[in-house]
Amino acid sequence: MTSSAFTESSLTGIPVKRGKVRDVYDFGDRLLFVATDRISAFDWILAPGIPDKGRVLTQISRFWFERFTTISNHLLSMDPADLPLPDDADLEALRGRCMVVRKTEVVPFECVVRGYLSGSGWKDYQATGAVCGIDLPAGLKQSDQLPEPLFTPATKAESGHDENVSFEVMSQAIGQELADSLREKSIQIYQQGSEYARERGIILADTKFEFGLLDGSPILIDEVLTPDSSRFWPAETYQPGGAQPSLDKQFVRDWLETTDWDKDSTPPVLPDPIVEKTREKYFEAYKMLTGEECTW
Repeated sequence: MTSSAFTESSLTGIPVKRGKVRDVYDFGDRLLFVATDRISAFDWILAPGIPDKGRVLTQISRFWFERFTTISNHLLSMDPADLPLPDDADLEALRGRCMVVRKTEVVPFECVVRGYLSGSGWKDYQATGAVCGIDLPAGLKQSDQLPEPLFTPATKAESGHDENVSFEVMSQAIGQELADSLREKSIQIYQQGSEYARERGIILADTKFEFGLLDGSPILIDEVLTPDSSRFWPAETYQPGGAQPSLDKQFVRDWLETTDWDKDSTPPVLPDPIVEKTREKYFEAYKMLTGEECTW
């Protein structure tokens, strides 16, 4: 293993909220996002972490934030030293895994865009002929490309599983104008990202975005088109009619499904070969997308 996993950060005296992967520190008008090497699946944080995973996620998000120049985002800097850090801050541990970002009013919905029939969408289609209440043509196969990308929002859960909701529910909660804007922006970003990724040999099957309001206007926040928030499939092996090889954490989910874990108790420890292969997949995704080795 190249290095040990960095699973929890510490900044003395700074308020922090810890998500499944990110530790978010509050510096008043700005936040520090620290992407740890934690990995989650089926709403559980797994052990051990995946070494350098947080760095790869951060560098992929940086790549997309810089590429999507037509939509505003929360990124201010990649250097945590731009903030008044405590004197005992471990800058080496933080290197490559931090984003200094604007503080926003977070929109309480995940903006999910699906371009292919997979995951929970495939299960939904098998049962109802629709995905999140959106009717689809009969006879579609698992992993088929959808006639057009679907916007299927979900509630944001602090812990546990996000719940799919209808666009109407989202519109009633945040207002029709904002909901329409977020749907339009989400599909636009997905399409632009999907077209670019396909040129680089990756199929972007589905993804989720988060938005925050800054001075009343929505901006893109959190992570963007990463192997944690998206399904990445190698285009060269794509074959509809079944599950696809992945360049994302689906690899870990698939391994967990081979165990006798009931998903209601402490999950099994990831074996070293699974940890190593998962790490390789994250680095491979970065290299395919950018054409470069992931460095920080």
